[in-house]
Amino acid sequence: MKNFKKLALASVLCTGVCLTAGGQKPAPAIPSDPVIEAHIQEWLKKMTLEEKIGQMCEITIDVVSDFEASKKNGFTLNPAMLDTVIGKYKVGSLLNVPLSVAQKKEKWAEAIKQIQDLSMKEIGIPCIYGVDQIHGTTYTLDGTMFPQGINMGAAFNRELTEKAAAISAYETKAGCIPWTYAPVVDLGRDPRWSRMWENYGEDCYVNAEMGKASVRGFQGSDPNHIGEYNVAACMKHYMGYGVPVSGKDRTPSSISRSDMREKHFAPFLAAIRQGALSVMVNSGVDNGVPFHANRELLTEWLKEDLNWDGMIVTDWADINNLCTRDHIAATKKEAVKIAINAGIDMSMVPYEVSFCDYLKELVQEGEVPMSRIDDAVARVLRLKYRLGLFENPYWDIKKYNKFGSEEFARIALQAAEESEVLLKNEGNILPLAKGTKILLAGPNANSMRCLNGGWSYSWQGHLADQCAGAYNTIYESLCNKYGKENIIYEPGVTYAPYKNDNWWEENQPEIEKSVAAASRADVIIACIGENSYCETPGNLTNLTMSENQRNLVKALAATGKPVILILNQGRPRIINDIVPLAKAVVNVMLPSNYGGDALANLLAGDANFSGKMPFTYPKHINALANYDYKPCENMGQMGGNYNYDSVMDVQWNFGDGLSYTTYNYSNLKIDKTSFTADDVLTVSVDVTNTGKVAGKESVLLYSKDLVASSTPDNIRLRNFEKIELNPGETKTVTMQLKGSDLAFVGYDGKWRLEKGDFKLKCGNQWTDIQCSETKVWDTPNK
Repeated sequence: MKNFKKLALASVLCTGVCLTAGGQKPAPAIPSDPVIEAHIQEWLKKMTLEEKIGQMCEITIDVVSDFEASKKNGFTLNPAMLDTVIGKYKVGSLLNVPLSVAQKKEKWAEAIKQIQDLSMKEIGIPCIYGVDQIHGTTYTLDGTMFPQGINMGAAFNRELTEKAAAISAYETKAGCIPWTYAPVVDLGRDPRWSRMWENYGEDCYVNAEMGKASVRGFQGSDPNHIGEYNVAACMKHYMGYGVPVSGKDRTPSSISRSDMREKHFAPFLAAIRQGALSVMVNSGVDNGVPFHANRELLTEWLKEDLNWDGMIVTDWADINNLCTRDHIAATKKEAVKIAINAGIDMSMVPYEVSFCDYLKELVQEGEVPMSRIDDAVARVLRLKYRLGLFENPYWDIKKYNKFGSEEFARIALQAAEESEVLLKNEGNILPLAKGTKILLAGPNANSMRCLNGGWSYSWQGHLADQCAGAYNTIYESLCNKYGKENIIYEPGVTYAPYKNDNWWEENQPEIEKSVAAASRADVIIACIGENSYCETPGNLTNLTMSENQRNLVKALAATGKPVILILNQGRPRIINDIVPLAKAVVNVMLPSNYGGDALANLLAGDANFSGKMPFTYPKHINALANYDYKPCENMGQMGGNYNYDSVMDVQWNFGDGLSYTTYNYSNLKIDKTSFTADDVLTVSVDVTNTGKVAGKESVLLYSKDLVASSTPDNIRLRNFEKIELNPGETKTVTMQLKGSDLAFVGYDGKWRLEKGDFKLKCGNQWTDIQCSETKVWDTPNK
């Protein structure tokens, strides 16, 4: 404990940007704006210690809410508490959704104007308000909701991800909110984890590319001057959040240094270089050290190594957790010292202004240097200047006339269509012809809550059915597509009413009713999966799909009518016993408000499937894997006197996804068969639509390192492009690949590209290339 304290204190004695190993300061991740910097220095000279510390504090909106008045008049602020928080403690940021439910944009604007008027009067510095708008305007009523991150990963469409973020920014700004806690770029590499659906899947490259696209969409092209239709992005959760050893939220991880640098850091690195203005920290603990206390990862990796002048904010109450949960601090005051010295700039407290008192005492006692305070405050002020909040703390929301528009809805529908994945289509049972008599069963068949998942109108998503009544459930969409007279709705299994986060509870099943109705149908569509949940309440102890739901499918299959499985869930649930019973399987994941309409279009053939799996779907409960596994994980029979029996046996692979048409890959070429780290390789492949309908195909480019000093991954995704092809049409897809992209992080923590043989794969095509010389980087990042 004493050694940890000494390290934490010593770590802050040197502020500013450190030099690289080669003695060169890295280029700024975001170019400095001299006008903004001059303003910041003026403020730092005249601000009191209390004012500076207040800027580093973030309080939840509940603290300044008048709950009694809100019962009569809708959300209402408490002027006395607001005056305490802003007037006395000079708090610089508020967050979260009022009354725990999404608000109209007019109500948001009214509240934020009141907050900003007081902040400008009392401090002269605007407040910055932040919300979790992670899949569209999740906390603004009547806005446009997009599929959750896992779906956007499945679409493999950068342009679509950027458009979704731009629309979310526009509609967030329509409520006078300037800051969103998105995108989520944790790697969803453990299907047990309750937040797997918030990110773009298991692969670091996909998360990096979609993270960059989101930053462009949210922030626009100039991070120093965020436009009137843009907001500041906040990358989360930095980092390694998605691989807890237990699989449960906010529990410890044990990530190797090479995996942390090469994979978990990659999306954050890419987004910072794209201009991301802020980062939120992982709530967990890795190798015994909480991320909120890890100076190496917060200050060195992010701020110094990247010369990044953005802002780091904690997650919910995570400084206090250093004391109350993690026990690396004896008191909350000591926890504040450790976190601030490690590099935290703003504390999401979120209920206690005692953070301000503790930090003031620590500065006065010399436990936190003033240089660290000034650095943190400069980063907070810089974010506010870049957002233009000093000139416009709030704005006229009437000019945001595209809010909730048909234009935005069409893009959300496209995103849902491109993200839903066809995994099985035996005998080409799909598409279903008009006039088909359909029995619709399963607990997810008639629920907006299930389509949206968590972070939808409320934290747990449990209010989606009352807030999203204007949109269509799967049942309503199929009625619209096939005619209500052709849809027999008999769920057989239903979820229990919401009570204390009981998302997993199901009512007494009525499977016999669904079975009896099958005689009147031509085909059965069984919509199974999960109810909505979010964060720790979503923890589970058994990854297998519920027994009731599996029994429903078995009973329906026993009727002899063909069964189509619709998987509507935030993470894969084990279903190996019912997959063989289904003629078709569609994984819709969490496609949000337009997901039902998208599914109806796809089932009818009015749209074509093009989604591909963004994660590996496990077949067995104790056989969890990722596509980039190590060779020893897939050995099969081993010579000698025992059976090694380590084989990949998954339900569906990363990248799997069928279509109503077929594609042929040919003529894979590369302009250089021998390369070095400094080369850029141009790869081309011909893709032909050999079927009878138009379709979109995600062309995925992989590499395989045959021999390396650290055992290489089985295969790695290196690039992708999505194209559209008419029947019989051929397109040549060209992608670039840097030689340095094929480097890996060795056991010593250094990036290295080693001389030797590689293979590239695209579709069913392979080609050989060779690195002609080894390079080891002396910088932490390539």
